[in-house]
Amino acid sequence: MQYLPFRNDAVFSRRDMLRRLGAGIGTIGLAGVALQTGALAGPAATVPLWPKAPHFPTKAKRIIQLFMPGGPSHVDTFDYKPDIARFEGQRPKDVDFKSLRNTKGGLLKSPFGFRQYGQCGKWVSDIFPHVGQCVDDICFVHSMFTDIPEHASGIMMMNLGTLQPTRPSMGAWLAYGLGSENQDLPGFVAMCPRAEPRCGRANWGNAFLPGEYGGCHVNLGRMTTDSILRDLNPMAPREAQRRQADLLSELNRLDLRRQERDAGLEASIGAMEMAFRMQFAVPDAFDTAKESAETLALYGPGDFAKGCLIARRLSERGVRVVQLSISIDGYDIPWDTGHDDIAGGHKRLADSCDQGIAALLKDLKGRGLLDETLVLWGGEFGRAPTSEGAKGRDHNHYGFTTWMAGGGVKGGTSFGSTDNFGMRALENRVHVHDLHATVLHLMGLDHEKLTYRYSGRDYRLTDVSGHVIQDIIA
Repeated sequence: MQYLPFRNDAVFSRRDMLRRLGAGIGTIGLAGVALQTGALAGPAATVPLWPKAPHFPTKAKRIIQLFMPGGPSHVDTFDYKPDIARFEGQRPKDVDFKSLRNTKGGLLKSPFGFRQYGQCGKWVSDIFPHVGQCVDDICFVHSMFTDIPEHASGIMMMNLGTLQPTRPSMGAWLAYGLGSENQDLPGFVAMCPRAEPRCGRANWGNAFLPGEYGGCHVNLGRMTTDSILRDLNPMAPREAQRRQADLLSELNRLDLRRQERDAGLEASIGAMEMAFRMQFAVPDAFDTAKESAETLALYGPGDFAKGCLIARRLSERGVRVVQLSISIDGYDIPWDTGHDDIAGGHKRLADSCDQGIAALLKDLKGRGLLDETLVLWGGEFGRAPTSEGAKGRDHNHYGFTTWMAGGGVKGGTSFGSTDNFGMRALENRVHVHDLHATVLHLMGLDHEKLTYRYSGRDYRLTDVSGHVIQDIIA
């Protein structure tokens, strides 16, 4: 039997014990834990989310993405096309395009009225009266187009900039490029009411970027203090948890001094400190009961409205990226109810988010935060002006609408246009890569310089294309 040599200079470290115990099987577990915490992500900075200087000065410091999975119909929301009603039932050449389900119906009149709002006189659907009140702060981009009219592909294009699911999300790229303004909170928080959006981590994942830059996902429908973060010891008072964190950090530092330098161990020490700080900062940020009755009334009831309020609370605390997805009845692509019933489905969805979206814009503006907070609204594509069945619309990737507010964009403006029926983007066409390049630019980042070397090549959010839409920048 072989005996371990006695060490009279120091006691065995935990790593020594794991290495020697059970033929070294313990080190496998240690490596697994280190990988989960990002400790083996490589020789990164000591504090990966420490604020980084942008490539150039800019107004926007933070971004809130309001993601509408399922494909909201632009011609029933923000892209007013009276010619659809004028030629209802007909199928002119301009709309005779193949759609996902290859529907053959004629033009379908919008079941909603439109009216003009604001000093800019923007036409907005009656299902978005609250957002209509904010149009002078919004820049509408009516000439969006994307590659494929299918949900998974469209979601990946909008959030990853590619059809490859193993790429970092836009939020992860922003956290990587800029870090976070608050070291007690994640740099990127992704929220959804009830259902996780389709494609899951494709909406907020970090892929090959270090783990610290990935989004922290929160399901608002099941949100409790314990579900947001797992405490070091949930039953212990804060003072005891502080002592526990200090003890573990000191043990790690003792081990680190003996080993001279270990990047993984250094990252573990930082992760322990971050975990302690976050378990108290995060519940506070999510506690909307601390808001005034006036503010709560401004946002109104419902999970999405609560998510908008939390998004404001996170943003004002320095979280770099907040993504909020909408869901109803646990459906992961709720705006896809447009296939069967535009009138009922879109009205119910708009009712669930209209007040919250407008409240977010008004609240940010009232607190002096809108100029430095970019708000981005949109889905993965639009819907066709022609009919599917009696009262539905198929997917449309040839042309659709997204909009931005605050963060250095020109409010009260519309950029680009679709044809007279809203079928195709014609004037100043904007691909998803162009949208991403513009978002990065508004946040102070050059989309061609924000790269990460992986597997022998430099990757970026916009792949090998993308142009900044200079005309929408204030």
